[in-house]
Amino acid sequence: MMDHLSSTCGASTSFGVSIRMIIVIICVSLSATLIGAISGIGGGVIIKPALDALDLYATETVNFLSGTTVLAMTTVSLIKNRYGSIKVHAGIATPLAIGGVLGGAAGKQFFSLLQATGIRDSLLGMTQNSILVLLTVAVFIYVLKKEKIYTLHINNRPVAFFAGVVLGVFSSFLGIGGGPINIMVLSFLFSMETKEAALNSLYVIFFSQLSTLLLNLFQGTVPQVDILILMMMIMSGIIGALLGRRLSQRLTNMHIDRLFLGVMILIIGLSISNVFRFAVS
Repeated sequence: MMDHLSSTCGASTSFGVSIRMIIVIICVSLSATLIGAISGIGGGVIIKPALDALDLYATETVNFLSGTTVLAMTTVSLIKNRYGSIKVHAGIATPLAIGGVLGGAAGKQFFSLLQATGIRDSLLGMTQNSILVLLTVAVFIYVLKKEKIYTLHINNRPVAFFAGVVLGVFSSFLGIGGGPINIMVLSFLFSMETKEAALNSLYVIFFSQLSTLLLNLFQGTVPQVDILILMMMIMSGIIGALLGRRLSQRLTNMHIDRLFLGVMILIIGLSISNVFRFAVS
């Protein structure tokens, strides 16, 4: 029986990924989207460096798998929140989302242009993870000190739109689906509380990831992926959203902030590790 189990765990999909690795990917996707649904970071900011660390796929494939999983999670999260007590701040979140769509398209084009130059995948991965380290450290410091930081109360749609463009560029180019930078911007510029910022962040991430997926389909640039892996990750995103929604209702803003800081440490560690790995590859 043990020999049979060992043989099964060593089995591979059509892309050469073992069953053991599939289980790891599912666990990463489920954990990331569960945390992402609670904190508003989306989950891609965890999935992206984690898949980079596993070194199973090219950078563009990791971006696609991460973005599609996050899109599934945000879709379910927003549907489940229709009758929740916390609402999307349409006057701010909608211009942010529109800007995120345009920024997401720009970030995708920039990524494609870099690929067209013949840049090595390792250099591209190192660049992405280096930027991710800098952004995550900045957000970590902000959340740690935010009680002492004077936040703005901007209610200006053009400012929200421009902020959305910047967020969209980063989320699409880095393949993280928004990430912690959304929370920092929503908190600092618009003085949103943690739970409110989390929901509005998911709203922005939804449109950003949807536009990136549609652009991939329209341009025919969807990378070759293992359909089994893709479907499993999407299902993980849906389950993560459902569980995250339930847990979020039981947690306070303080609990979510602590969870957020813990995740930031994990992301920084993973990303720094990836920078060194890509540098020597």
